Parts: sequence; C-alpha cells; structure tokens
Amino acid sequence: MVFKHRPQGAGTNALTNRETNVKQHRTQLPTRLEAGGVCIQAQDWADLNVARIRFPKGADATPLLQGLPQDLCQCPHWGTVLNGSIHVRFADGHEETVRAGDVYYWPAGHTVWVDEDYEAVEFSPSGPMCALIDYLNAKLKT
Repeated sequence: MVFKHRPQGAGTNALTNRETNVKQHRTQLPTRLEAGGVCIQAQDWADLNVARIRFPKGADATPLLQGLPQDLCQCPHWGTVLNGSIHVRFADGHEETVRAGDVYYWPAGHTVWVDEDYEAVEFSPSGPMCALIDYLNAKLKT
C-alpha cells in the first residue's frame, strides 16, 4: 500500500507527488524533537502521523504543555507501549497508568509523565501532532 507523502510541517492539504511506502522500521523514523532524553521520531503518512515516543525515567510533559488550552495536550493519540509505563491525567482529572503491552487511546486534553524509561509507537492526526511538536520545540528554545 502506498500513500502520498506530506513533508513535515506542511498543512493538512499540502500533499506532494512523492509517494511513501507505509512500511518503515520505527528506529528509522526522522527525529522531530530531542531534548533531555525525550525523543520523538515521527513521519506523516497522508493525514496520519506515526511516531516513536521515548521518555527517560522522571520525564514529565506537564510543564511543556503550559500555554496550551487547559495546559493539556490537544492532540488525540492511539498507540501501544513497547517498554516501561506511563501515567496519564485527563482533563476531567482522572488518571490511569498504561504499561508495556497495552494499547491505548487518549483524547485531546491530557498530560503524561513517567517513573521509568518508556517507549511507545503512536498514531495521531497529522495536523494536530505537527502543531504539538512545533509548540514543544518552540517551548524548549525559550
């Protein structure tokens, strides 16, 4: 199966004529954010973003999300945890822990933190995920 490829940071309707196979090893995804042991490798395939997410023990996304609506991530994510576990707090205040082997869906309006090294593969809508990565990169530069 082949999808049209959208360059990183392109608008949701900005498709190119280049085609991309939808098979890629997770370690070969392009790095979009890397700081303090946090690494997001991500690629857009049509309107879907596929990402390898890695957080080191003790990482907390909450401070980086300050300034977004409700100070929470505004991008929904579907994924599976490969290693470690992650704590999630939702806009309504409830919390859950997702562990290696679990699959998950997090709607917009959440934050995350980890107590151990963590790795996941995640799928998100391209537009909101690109906006989130751009926001985090800008926040890290301040």
